[in-house]
Amino acid sequence: MAKVHPNVVVPESPAGAVVEEEQQQPTVLTVWRKSLLFNCDGFTVFDSTGGLAFRVDRYGSSSRSRRRAEDVVLMDAAGKPLLTVRRKIKLSLSLAEHWVLYEGDAGAAGAKPLLSVRRHHVGLHRRASDKTLAHITPLGSSSSSYAEAVAYVVDGSYGRRSCAVRDARGGASAAEVQRKESVGDDVFRLVVADHRMGAALSMGVVIALDQMFGGASPRTSLLPRSWTA
Repeated sequence: MAKVHPNVVVPESPAGAVVEEEQQQPTVLTVWRKSLLFNCDGFTVFDSTGGLAFRVDRYGSSSRSRRRAEDVVLMDAAGKPLLTVRRKIKLSLSLAEHWVLYEGDAGAAGAKPLLSVRRHHVGLHRRASDKTLAHITPLGSSSSSYAEAVAYVVDGSYGRRSCAVRDARGGASAAEVQRKESVGDDVFRLVVADHRMGAALSMGVVIALDQMFGGASPRTSLLPRSWTA
């Protein structure tokens, strides 16, 4: 871990694991598409000071079919579940893939659904841009129209680590996935500008995008001695 980031410390209390979000400045995270635990797939997310912000640790097979079928739990640095990203399978005419973000552990009683992330399908969204990847809808909306309920759209290319979550009406960027220079595809930046969405929900959207467009599991590679966000 010292070679990955010299400031990584897992706090004893979950209270110390919360990522503090400056209202005036975007929150900048460094995302590594790999778990720090042996024989696990997942993500390790660092804040701008090098502290461990979030983690995803997934035991078992790393095949794409298994990754897409299971829940993915986003935890804080101490291992407390913050969000669950769950694929929803429906027998319908819609070809769009659909993931739901739940608050905390989705397996717990009364888990609250927060957002729906639906892969873009041309037949369902004819007015969307050619670069549109997904549509994000707040759940529990009073709107009777799906088009009216869409809060954000995701455009760009997740595979190239260059995409943005934008307000569906105004176009302002809420969060962006950006490449990090000379690092490769398994390490990238997540810049969160809209704190109404927040760092945890933005990372949940990244997990859903990775389920849709991530391809094979990340490769084991030589890592730089230090990363800065």
